[in-house]
Amino acid sequence: MKPFLLIAADFIKTGGMDRANYALADYLVRQGAEVHLVSHRVEPELQQSTIWHRVPKVANSNFLGEFLLDRVGRHWAQRISQRGGRVLVNGGNCDWADVNWVHYVHAAYQPESKVNRLQRAKIAITHAYFRRTEQRNLQQAQIVIANSERTQADLIEHNLTAQSKVVYYGIDPETFYPATTEEVRSLRQRLKLPECPIAVFIGALSDRRKGFDVLFEAWKHLCQDPAWTVQLLVIGQGAEVPIWKQRLNETGFVDRIQFLGFRSDVPDLLRASDCLIAPTRYEAYGLGVHEALCCGIPAIVTKTAGVAERYPTECQNLLLSDAENVDELVQKLSDWNSHQTHYRSLIHSQVTPILRRVTWDDMARQILNAIENRVPLLI
Repeated sequence: MKPFLLIAADFIKTGGMDRANYALADYLVRQGAEVHLVSHRVEPELQQSTIWHRVPKVANSNFLGEFLLDRVGRHWAQRISQRGGRVLVNGGNCDWADVNWVHYVHAAYQPESKVNRLQRAKIAITHAYFRRTEQRNLQQAQIVIANSERTQADLIEHNLTAQSKVVYYGIDPETFYPATTEEVRSLRQRLKLPECPIAVFIGALSDRRKGFDVLFEAWKHLCQDPAWTVQLLVIGQGAEVPIWKQRLNETGFVDRIQFLGFRSDVPDLLRASDCLIAPTRYEAYGLGVHEALCCGIPAIVTKTAGVAERYPTECQNLLLSDAENVDELVQKLSDWNSHQTHYRSLIHSQVTPILRRVTWDDMARQILNAIENRVPLLI
Protein backbone atom coordinates (compact mmCIF):
# COMPACT_ATOMS: atom_id res chain seq x y z
CA MET A 1 0.00 0.00 0.00
CA LYS A 2 1.03 3.60 -0.56
CA PRO A 3 1.92 5.58 2.55
CA PHE A 4 -0.83 7.57 4.26
CA LEU A 5 -0.61 10.81 6.19
CA LEU A 6 -3.54 11.59 8.48
CA ILE A 7 -3.78 15.04 10.05
CA ALA A 8 -6.08 15.49 13.04
CA ALA A 9 -5.90 17.00 16.51
CA ASP A 10 -6.23 13.64 18.28
CA PHE A 11 -6.23 9.93 17.52
CA ILE A 12 -7.85 8.67 20.70
CA LYS A 13 -10.78 6.45 21.66
CA THR A 14 -12.96 9.13 23.26
CA GLY A 15 -15.01 11.74 21.47
CA GLY A 16 -16.66 11.58 18.05
CA MET A 17 -14.18 12.63 15.39
CA ASP A 18 -11.23 11.53 17.55
CA ARG A 19 -12.60 7.98 17.73
CA ALA A 20 -13.29 7.95 14.00
CA ASN A 21 -9.79 9.18 13.14
CA TYR A 22 -8.32 6.56 15.48
CA ALA A 23 -10.35 3.84 13.75
CA LEU A 24 -9.12 4.81 10.28
CA ALA A 25 -5.47 4.93 11.39
CA ASP A 26 -5.78 1.60 13.18
CA TYR A 27 -7.34 -0.05 10.12
CA LEU A 28 -4.63 1.25 7.78
CA VAL A 29 -1.92 -0.09 10.09
CA ARG A 30 -3.53 -3.54 10.14
CA GLN A 31 -3.64 -3.51 6.33
CA GLY A 32 0.13 -3.09 6.28
CA ALA A 33 0.27 0.57 5.28
CA GLU A 34 2.98 2.98 6.37
CA VAL A 35 0.92 5.43 8.40
CA HIS A 36 2.08 8.89 9.43
CA LEU A 37 0.10 10.91 11.99
CA VAL A 38 0.37 14.66 12.55
CA SER A 39 -1.47 15.36 15.80
CA HIS A 40 -1.39 16.46 19.42
CA ARG A 41 -2.39 13.16 21.00
CA VAL A 42 -2.21 9.51 19.90
CA GLU A 43 -3.31 6.39 21.76
CA PRO A 44 -0.28 4.41 23.06
CA GLU A 45 -0.90 1.40 20.81
CA LEU A 46 -0.95 3.62 17.72
CA GLN A 47 2.28 5.29 18.82
CA GLN A 48 3.95 1.87 18.50
CA SER A 49 2.59 1.07 15.04
CA THR A 50 2.58 4.46 13.27
CA ILE A 51 5.05 7.26 12.65
CA TRP A 52 3.86 10.05 14.89
CA HIS A 53 4.91 13.62 14.14
CA ARG A 54 3.90 15.10 17.46
CA VAL A 55 2.58 18.67 17.49
CA PRO A 56 2.53 20.54 20.83
CA LYS A 57 -0.78 22.07 21.85
CA VAL A 58 0.18 25.65 22.68
CA ALA A 59 -1.26 26.73 26.06
CA ASN A 60 -3.49 23.63 25.84
CA SER A 61 -5.55 25.54 23.26
CA ASN A 62 -7.09 23.85 20.20
CA PHE A 63 -7.13 27.21 18.46
CA LEU A 64 -3.44 27.99 19.02
CA GLY A 65 -2.48 24.38 18.36
CA GLU A 66 -4.16 24.57 14.96
CA PHE A 67 -1.45 26.86 13.58
CA LEU A 68 1.29 24.35 14.36
CA LEU A 69 -0.87 21.47 13.15
CA ASP A 70 -1.20 23.23 9.80
CA ARG A 71 2.51 24.01 9.53
CA VAL A 72 3.78 20.56 10.47
CA GLY A 73 1.03 18.95 8.41
CA ARG A 74 2.02 20.81 5.23
CA HIS A 75 5.68 19.86 5.73
CA TRP A 76 4.92 16.15 5.92
CA ALA A 77 2.17 16.30 3.30
CA GLN A 78 4.68 17.50 0.76
CA ARG A 79 7.08 14.68 1.60
CA ILE A 80 4.41 11.96 1.57
CA SER A 81 2.91 13.25 -1.69
CA GLN A 82 6.32 13.15 -3.37
CA ARG A 83 6.38 9.44 -2.58
CA GLY A 84 2.97 8.92 -4.17
CA GLY A 85 1.13 8.72 -0.85
CA ARG A 86 -2.23 10.13 0.17
CA VAL A 87 -2.96 12.92 2.63
CA LEU A 88 -6.19 13.13 4.59
CA VAL A 89 -7.04 16.26 6.58
CA ASN A 90 -10.05 17.16 8.73
CA GLY A 91 -11.95 20.24 7.60
CA GLY A 92 -9.76 23.33 7.85
CA ASN A 93 -6.97 21.93 10.01
CA CYS A 94 -4.32 21.83 7.26
CA ASP A 95 -3.91 23.69 3.97
CA TRP A 96 -3.53 20.71 1.67
CA ALA A 97 -5.56 19.72 -1.38
CA ASP A 98 -6.11 15.98 -1.32
CA VAL A 99 -8.71 14.15 0.82
CA ASN A 100 -10.84 16.10 3.31
CA TRP A 101 -12.90 14.24 5.91
CA VAL A 102 -15.54 16.59 7.35
CA HIS A 103 -16.77 15.90 10.89
CA TYR A 104 -18.15 19.38 11.63
CA VAL A 105 -19.16 22.37 9.50
CA HIS A 106 -18.24 25.65 11.20
CA ALA A 107 -20.26 27.64 8.66
CA ALA A 108 -23.40 25.80 9.78
CA TYR A 109 -23.42 26.93 13.40
CA GLN A 110 -22.43 30.02 15.40
CA PRO A 111 -21.50 28.91 18.95
CA GLU A 112 -22.33 31.02 21.98
CA SER A 113 -21.36 31.08 25.64
CA LYS A 114 -22.83 32.69 28.75
CA VAL A 115 -19.65 32.55 30.85
CA ASN A 116 -18.29 36.10 30.39
CA ARG A 117 -17.32 38.65 27.73
CA LEU A 118 -13.82 37.26 27.38
CA GLN A 119 -15.14 33.77 26.67
CA ARG A 120 -17.65 35.14 24.15
CA ALA A 121 -14.91 37.14 22.38
CA LYS A 122 -12.66 34.09 22.27
CA ILE A 123 -15.41 31.97 20.72
CA ALA A 124 -16.20 34.64 18.11
CA ILE A 125 -12.55 35.00 17.06
CA THR A 126 -11.88 31.28 16.82
CA HIS A 127 -15.13 30.66 14.95
CA ALA A 128 -14.27 33.28 12.32
CA TYR A 129 -10.82 31.76 11.84
CA PHE A 130 -12.16 28.20 11.54
CA ARG A 131 -14.71 29.33 8.96
CA ARG A 132 -11.98 30.89 6.79
CA THR A 133 -9.69 27.86 6.89
CA GLU A 134 -12.63 25.52 6.36
CA GLN A 135 -13.67 27.37 3.20
CA ARG A 136 -10.12 27.45 1.83
CA ASN A 137 -9.42 23.77 2.39
CA LEU A 138 -12.74 22.33 1.29
CA GLN A 139 -12.92 24.30 -1.93
CA GLN A 140 -9.51 22.98 -3.00
CA ALA A 141 -9.99 19.34 -1.89
CA GLN A 142 -9.93 16.61 -4.52
CA ILE A 143 -12.20 14.30 -2.50
CA VAL A 144 -14.58 15.30 0.30
CA ILE A 145 -16.01 12.76 2.73
CA ALA A 146 -18.95 13.80 4.95
CA ASN A 147 -20.03 11.99 8.11
CA SER A 148 -23.77 12.37 7.40
CA GLU A 149 -26.28 13.62 4.87
CA ARG A 150 -26.80 16.60 7.19
CA THR A 151 -23.10 17.46 6.83
CA GLN A 152 -23.26 16.96 3.09
CA ALA A 153 -26.24 19.33 2.82
CA ASP A 154 -24.43 21.96 4.91
CA LEU A 155 -21.37 21.76 2.67
CA ILE A 156 -23.51 22.39 -0.40
CA GLU A 157 -25.63 25.13 1.22
CA HIS A 158 -22.56 27.13 2.27
CA ASN A 159 -20.80 26.65 -1.09
CA LEU A 160 -17.94 24.68 0.44
CA THR A 161 -18.09 21.83 -2.06
CA ALA A 162 -20.45 20.67 -4.77
CA GLN A 163 -19.77 16.95 -4.33
CA SER A 164 -19.05 14.66 -1.42
CA LYS A 165 -19.34 11.06 -0.32
CA VAL A 166 -21.31 10.22 2.83
CA VAL A 167 -19.69 7.65 5.11
CA TYR A 168 -21.34 7.09 8.49
CA TYR A 169 -19.35 6.29 11.61
CA GLY A 170 -18.98 2.69 12.69
CA ILE A 171 -19.07 1.06 16.11
CA ASP A 172 -17.26 -1.53 18.18
CA PRO A 173 -20.06 -4.08 18.72
CA GLU A 174 -18.06 -5.85 21.44
CA THR A 175 -18.06 -2.66 23.53
CA PHE A 176 -21.50 -1.23 22.77
CA TYR A 177 -24.21 -3.85 23.15
CA PRO A 178 -27.51 -4.25 25.05
CA ALA A 179 -27.03 -5.46 28.62
CA THR A 180 -29.06 -8.21 30.23
CA THR A 181 -31.19 -7.44 33.28
CA GLU A 182 -28.59 -9.11 35.51
CA GLU A 183 -25.75 -7.12 33.93
CA VAL A 184 -27.64 -3.85 34.45
CA ARG A 185 -28.11 -4.72 38.11
CA SER A 186 -24.42 -5.56 38.49
CA LEU A 187 -23.30 -2.40 36.68
CA ARG A 188 -25.47 -0.17 38.85
CA GLN A 189 -24.06 -1.73 42.00
CA ARG A 190 -20.46 -1.32 40.81
CA LEU A 191 -21.02 2.24 39.57
CA LYS A 192 -23.00 3.15 42.71
CA LEU A 193 -26.05 4.20 40.70
CA PRO A 194 -29.60 4.36 42.08
CA GLU A 195 -32.29 1.81 41.26
CA CYS A 196 -34.64 4.44 39.82
CA PRO A 197 -34.84 5.17 36.05
CA ILE A 198 -31.64 6.84 34.81
CA ALA A 199 -31.26 9.28 31.93
CA VAL A 200 -27.88 10.40 30.56
CA PHE A 201 -26.61 13.57 28.90
CA ILE A 202 -23.19 13.42 27.19
CA GLY A 203 -21.46 16.53 25.87
CA ALA A 204 -19.03 19.35 26.42
CA LEU A 205 -20.38 22.17 28.58
CA SER A 206 -18.14 24.88 27.14
CA ASP A 207 -20.98 26.51 25.17
CA ARG A 208 -24.68 25.97 24.49
CA ARG A 209 -24.43 23.83 21.35
CA LYS A 210 -25.36 20.56 23.05
CA GLY A 211 -28.51 22.11 24.53
CA PHE A 212 -27.93 21.36 28.20
CA ASP A 213 -29.58 24.68 29.08
CA VAL A 214 -32.83 23.47 27.49
CA LEU A 215 -32.55 20.11 29.25
CA PHE A 216 -31.91 21.85 32.59
CA GLU A 217 -35.10 23.90 32.27
CA ALA A 218 -37.09 20.83 31.24
CA TRP A 219 -35.69 18.90 34.22
CA LYS A 220 -36.69 21.68 36.62
CA HIS A 221 -40.25 21.46 35.33
CA LEU A 222 -40.38 17.65 35.52
CA CYS A 223 -38.97 17.51 39.05
CA GLN A 224 -41.92 19.53 40.32
CA ASP A 225 -44.04 16.42 39.77
CA PRO A 226 -43.60 13.94 42.68
CA ALA A 227 -44.20 11.10 40.22
CA TRP A 228 -41.05 12.02 38.26
CA THR A 229 -38.35 9.81 39.78
CA VAL A 230 -35.77 9.82 36.99
CA GLN A 231 -32.13 10.61 37.85
CA LEU A 232 -30.02 12.60 35.34
CA LEU A 233 -26.32 11.85 34.85
CA VAL A 234 -24.30 14.56 33.08
CA ILE A 235 -21.08 13.36 31.47
CA GLY A 236 -18.76 16.07 30.20
CA GLN A 237 -16.54 19.00 31.08
CA GLY A 238 -16.37 22.67 30.09
CA ALA A 239 -16.21 26.28 31.18
CA GLU A 240 -19.92 26.41 32.04
CA VAL A 241 -19.92 23.53 34.53
CA PRO A 242 -19.57 25.87 37.58
CA ILE A 243 -22.54 27.89 36.31
CA TRP A 244 -24.77 24.82 36.11
CA LYS A 245 -23.65 23.50 39.50
CA GLN A 246 -24.49 26.84 41.07
CA ARG A 247 -27.89 26.93 39.38
CA LEU A 248 -28.55 23.38 40.51
CA ASN A 249 -27.84 24.35 44.11
CA GLU A 250 -30.39 27.16 43.78
CA THR A 251 -33.18 24.94 42.47
CA GLY A 252 -33.88 22.72 45.46
CA PHE A 253 -33.54 19.44 43.53
CA VAL A 254 -29.77 19.07 43.85
CA ASP A 255 -30.09 15.31 44.31
CA ARG A 256 -31.78 14.83 40.90
CA ILE A 257 -28.76 15.67 38.70
CA GLN A 258 -25.22 14.32 39.03
CA PHE A 259 -22.33 16.02 37.23
CA LEU A 260 -19.84 13.24 36.56
CA GLY A 261 -17.28 15.20 34.52
CA PHE A 262 -15.08 13.25 32.08
CA ARG A 263 -15.60 9.50 32.24
CA SER A 264 -13.69 6.72 30.55
CA ASP A 265 -16.40 4.16 31.33
CA VAL A 266 -19.13 5.60 29.09
CA PRO A 267 -20.08 2.18 27.63
CA ASP A 268 -20.81 0.86 31.13
CA LEU A 269 -22.78 3.98 32.05
CA LEU A 270 -24.86 3.71 28.90
CA ARG A 271 -25.66 0.03 29.42
CA ALA A 272 -26.67 0.80 33.01
CA SER A 273 -29.01 3.63 31.94
CA ASP A 274 -32.50 3.81 30.50
CA CYS A 275 -32.39 6.78 28.12
CA LEU A 276 -30.02 9.31 26.55
CA ILE A 277 -31.05 12.93 25.97
CA ALA A 278 -29.41 15.09 23.28
CA PRO A 279 -31.34 18.33 22.56
CA THR A 280 -28.46 19.60 20.45
CA ARG A 281 -28.67 22.82 18.46
CA TYR A 282 -26.13 21.55 15.94
CA GLU A 283 -24.72 18.07 15.51
CA ALA A 284 -22.99 16.99 12.33
CA TYR A 285 -23.52 13.39 13.38
CA GLY A 286 -23.71 12.43 17.08
CA LEU A 287 -21.60 9.42 18.01
CA GLY A 288 -22.85 9.47 21.62
CA VAL A 289 -26.42 8.92 20.40
CA HIS A 290 -25.19 6.19 18.04
CA GLU A 291 -23.45 4.43 20.94
CA ALA A 292 -26.54 4.66 23.15
CA LEU A 293 -28.70 3.11 20.44
CA CYS A 294 -26.16 0.30 20.03
CA CYS A 295 -26.52 -0.33 23.77
CA GLY A 296 -30.24 -0.74 23.19
CA ILE A 297 -31.42 2.34 25.06
CA PRO A 298 -33.75 4.97 23.55
CA ALA A 299 -32.18 8.33 22.68
CA ILE A 300 -34.12 11.57 22.42
CA VAL A 301 -32.29 13.79 19.92
CA THR A 302 -32.99 16.83 17.77
CA LYS A 303 -34.20 15.78 14.32
CA THR A 304 -31.63 18.02 12.59
CA ALA A 305 -28.72 16.00 14.03
CA GLY A 306 -26.99 13.79 11.49
CA VAL A 307 -27.61 10.65 13.53
CA ALA A 308 -31.38 11.28 13.33
CA GLU A 309 -31.14 10.12 9.71
CA ARG A 310 -30.66 6.61 11.09
CA TYR A 311 -34.04 6.60 12.91
CA PRO A 312 -36.73 4.57 11.12
CA THR A 313 -40.29 5.85 10.86
CA GLU A 314 -41.35 3.83 13.90
CA CYS A 315 -38.92 5.78 16.11
CA GLN A 316 -39.74 9.32 14.97
CA ASN A 317 -41.47 10.12 18.27
CA LEU A 318 -38.03 10.25 19.88
CA LEU A 319 -36.96 13.18 17.67
CA LEU A 320 -37.26 16.81 18.77
CA SER A 321 -38.52 19.22 16.12
CA ASP A 322 -37.17 22.33 17.90
CA ALA A 323 -33.98 22.32 19.97
CA GLU A 324 -35.10 25.51 21.77
CA ASN A 325 -38.51 24.23 22.84
CA VAL A 326 -38.47 23.29 26.54
CA ASP A 327 -42.12 22.24 26.51
CA GLU A 328 -41.54 19.80 23.66
CA LEU A 329 -38.63 18.20 25.51
CA VAL A 330 -40.79 17.90 28.65
CA GLN A 331 -43.47 16.17 26.57
CA LYS A 332 -40.97 13.77 24.95
CA LEU A 333 -39.44 12.85 28.30
CA SER A 334 -42.86 12.34 29.90
CA ASP A 335 -43.92 10.13 27.00
CA TRP A 336 -40.74 8.08 27.23
CA ASN A 337 -41.11 7.68 31.01
CA SER A 338 -44.68 6.44 30.62
CA HIS A 339 -43.76 3.96 27.86
CA GLN A 340 -40.22 2.85 28.71
CA THR A 341 -40.78 -0.80 27.80
CA HIS A 342 -42.30 0.14 24.44
CA TYR A 343 -39.44 2.43 23.41
CA ARG A 344 -36.71 0.06 24.57
CA SER A 345 -38.33 -2.79 22.63
CA LEU A 346 -38.62 -0.55 19.56
CA ILE A 347 -34.94 0.43 19.67
CA HIS A 348 -33.88 -3.19 20.26
CA SER A 349 -35.79 -4.44 17.22
CA GLN A 350 -35.60 -1.54 14.74
CA VAL A 351 -32.29 0.26 15.36
CA THR A 352 -29.74 -1.59 17.50
CA PRO A 353 -29.11 -4.58 15.18
CA ILE A 354 -28.68 -2.34 12.14
CA LEU A 355 -26.24 0.09 13.72
CA ARG A 356 -24.17 -2.64 15.40
CA ARG A 357 -23.76 -4.36 12.05
CA VAL A 358 -21.45 -1.62 10.67
CA THR A 359 -18.08 -1.68 12.39
CA TRP A 360 -15.25 0.84 12.40
CA ASP A 361 -13.44 -1.38 9.90
CA ASP A 362 -16.47 -1.19 7.57
CA MET A 363 -16.32 2.60 7.82
CA ALA A 364 -12.59 2.63 7.05
CA ARG A 365 -13.09 0.40 4.01
CA GLN A 366 -15.74 2.77 2.64
CA ILE A 367 -13.38 5.71 3.04
CA LEU A 368 -10.56 3.88 1.26
CA ASN A 369 -12.94 2.92 -1.56
CA ALA A 370 -13.89 6.58 -2.00
CA ILE A 371 -10.21 7.55 -2.11
CA GLU A 372 -9.21 4.78 -4.51
CA ASN A 373 -12.07 5.49 -6.90
CA ARG A 374 -11.10 9.18 -6.87
CA VAL A 375 -14.58 10.10 -8.07
CA PRO A 376 -16.66 11.84 -5.38
CA LEU A 377 -20.25 10.66 -5.29
CA LEU A 378 -23.21 12.95 -4.68
CA ILE A 379 -25.63 10.95 -2.54
